[in-house]
Amino acid sequence: MAIILSAAIAGPCTLPSWAQQQDPPPPRSAEQQTPPKPSEPDPSENAKPGARQGKTKLEKETGTVNDRILTVMPNYGTVENADTLPPISTGQKYRLATAGVFDYFTFPFNGVLAAIAQANNSPQSWGQGWGAYAKRYGSSFADNGIGTYMTTAVFPSMLHEDPRYYQLGHGSVSHRTFYSVSRLFVCRTDSGHERFNYSESVGNAVAAGISNAYHAPEDRTWGRNLTTYAMLDMWDGLSNLMKEFWPDVHRKMQKKNKPQTTPPQ
Repeated sequence: MAIILSAAIAGPCTLPSWAQQQDPPPPRSAEQQTPPKPSEPDPSENAKPGARQGKTKLEKETGTVNDRILTVMPNYGTVENADTLPPISTGQKYRLATAGVFDYFTFPFNGVLAAIAQANNSPQSWGQGWGAYAKRYGSSFADNGIGTYMTTAVFPSMLHEDPRYYQLGHGSVSHRTFYSVSRLFVCRTDSGHERFNYSESVGNAVAAGISNAYHAPEDRTWGRNLTTYAMLDMWDGLSNLMKEFWPDVHRKMQKKNKPQTTPPQ
């Protein structure tokens, strides 16, 4: 114990003299210095609207890319720069449908449709007020959601059809427009062949029929069912058009917003 106490007392006294006896280390040359670490990317850059965070697991599994149209609209099930891909499983078809139905954009989208119906007082038996608006919102959400499940998951799984949209990406505007609209009637099978798009036609027809369960009694007519079917087809056609031409629009937007650099004199 005495030895330990002696060393503890003597240590601080001898430390300054030991430090004076040590030669300072020679300065390091520029070659020996550790290069500075590259600056970390600003997290706020990835937080900007439309910034891609890399492909999701669903995109990698299905060979698709959700390059959001106008940076906000969902673009699930779109295939870019590929003519053929391996078939996707039933589970992946349902996951594509679920991603589209519950995407954050669908909530305000159906809210606008419900507001239009509220302004037109359609159907009249629901009247006005927040309760009536909730009914209209729910029916709009159900119409589009059931239609998406039927055309993307249920019937493609039953009929072994591929619900993905393969971008053409070349040719004249009229040719590409015709191609995108024609995908309402022509689809690829899981085996890679083309045939009539039963999933689109039958799926939207079934969705329109199911809608009778929650629409107002006076709306359970052939006329309203045909209108619902036509609207579902119309939204799918517009979706195909946007999926086809969005990459071209996006490139032009990026080129326009790219800062011009002045060449050195």
